[in-house]
Amino acid sequence: MRGAKSATWVAGAIIVAMAATACGGGGGDKGSDDSAGGGFNPNGKFSVEVGEPQNGLVPSNTQESNGGIVVDSLFSQLVDYDPQGKIVMSNAKSVETKDNKTFTVTLKDGWTFHDGTPVTAESYVKAWNWGANSKNNQLNSSWYSDIKGYEDVHPEKGDPKSQEMSGLKVVDDKTFTIELVTPIPYFVYKLGYTAFSPLPESFFKDPTAAGEKPVGNGPYQFVSWDHKKSIVVKRFDAYKGDNKAKNGGVTFKNYTTLEAAYEDLKSGNVDVLRQVAPKDLPVYRDDLGDRAVDQPYSAIQSIVPAFYTKDWKNINPKVLQGLSMAIDRDTITKTVLQGTREPATGFVAKGVLGYQDNVGGDVFKYDPAKAKELIKAGGGVPGNKMSIQYNADGGHKEWVEAVCNSITNATGVKCVGDSKADFDSDLEARTAHEVKSWYRSGWVLDYPVNANFIRDLYGTTSGGNQSGFSNKELDKMINAADTAPTLEDSVKQYQAVEKKMVDLMPAIPLWYYKVNAGYSENVTGVKYAQNGDPILTGVQVKK
Repeated sequence: MRGAKSATWVAGAIIVAMAATACGGGGGDKGSDDSAGGGFNPNGKFSVEVGEPQNGLVPSNTQESNGGIVVDSLFSQLVDYDPQGKIVMSNAKSVETKDNKTFTVTLKDGWTFHDGTPVTAESYVKAWNWGANSKNNQLNSSWYSDIKGYEDVHPEKGDPKSQEMSGLKVVDDKTFTIELVTPIPYFVYKLGYTAFSPLPESFFKDPTAAGEKPVGNGPYQFVSWDHKKSIVVKRFDAYKGDNKAKNGGVTFKNYTTLEAAYEDLKSGNVDVLRQVAPKDLPVYRDDLGDRAVDQPYSAIQSIVPAFYTKDWKNINPKVLQGLSMAIDRDTITKTVLQGTREPATGFVAKGVLGYQDNVGGDVFKYDPAKAKELIKAGGGVPGNKMSIQYNADGGHKEWVEAVCNSITNATGVKCVGDSKADFDSDLEARTAHEVKSWYRSGWVLDYPVNANFIRDLYGTTSGGNQSGFSNKELDKMINAADTAPTLEDSVKQYQAVEKKMVDLMPAIPLWYYKVNAGYSENVTGVKYAQNGDPILTGVQVKK
């Protein structure tokens, strides 16, 4: 189920990529059935709706779903995950450890990059060292922070003391070792994330140019990128992975609105959607029939205060709890979102290890009287007003307005939407700490463990932490969970961390995502992974 790799920030209101890009199938995924056989063109190409990626197509700098779906078609990692969340070897023959601190990685034979050069142990070690180096300013650099010597290549201040992390050692062309600062029982799961991709030697000659014309080791090979119009990839016939493409290639078509993409789907001008806009939810099942998709996936929608701003820097968590209780999740998901979302009861998405129901208790339940009481007890909302930043191209306008109306009606706090033209603009404002008040945050799993929805979003130094939230006690609990003796113990400790987060409210979870999408009559075999992305390699094009 190519599902655990490229997650992170979700562009759309209704679906979008999975974080865990695992292997090729996806048990339980609902989609068209290609078992009838015949009538397919193995070299046929199809198109998928996307938006413009935030950055060049570099694994260590891709942290959103528009770039993620493309990067994951071009690169494979050491491991993937099966539909039950178990580790499956991909480019690695084995990843062995006796103490959860030192890992020996052995690569499979015969893997090459798209330029024909071999994938070696050096391809991984050099890529990770480059991605971790603070000079290269990569969004995913914190993903390497578990590795010994990270602080030497990525110091908090000043220039790097070294170009290489001491915890990475090349043994031979097919073997390398990873030594962590402290044992982490779920570390092998993290190796399926995009940032842990290998890079060819050609990348380092001109990384910027390589981001425009990437050379990967995945099932598809880059062809072209016409910015804000389309990205084209073709099947890589020398690919050695199990998830070989059943089609000739993919065109990622750029859309500025989901409504336009849906109209193109109905007319056959795009073949696969990742999401349907709220406006079309009432009719898409009737329009598409058995080509309509409605299934859960592991992602969560939240709204987050910009804690770095003057107004929200020292906000009392009681105010945030009160705002949470001012949001009528049940009504909004049933009406505005047409029953395509499930109200959230915690910070961790469903379908991952450690998910627990109803963590927040009453804090996530609509109660206007209690909401006003908590807000007053916490000192009130600054200026009695707030705004929620969102990207206009992702189908968010309707629900943001509904959330704001709910808050205003319940508490009297003035709430308005703050629209950015597209997902790229939205992300840039977040990265630059230019959010005025609040922003909408959609997060999809990068690996199927609850730590991904806690540490990677709310740890003080984590790459996914764009709000400026920081709490020493929570960081201490996270560190303890990371150093637990077993995966089971770590998951349990992270469950305790999640319960503590209800007292701190680093975000207000709204609802769990579903894939509400569809595909054209030109294709079959369309299934969606645990991260909500269509499994591109399994799509078959009709003759």
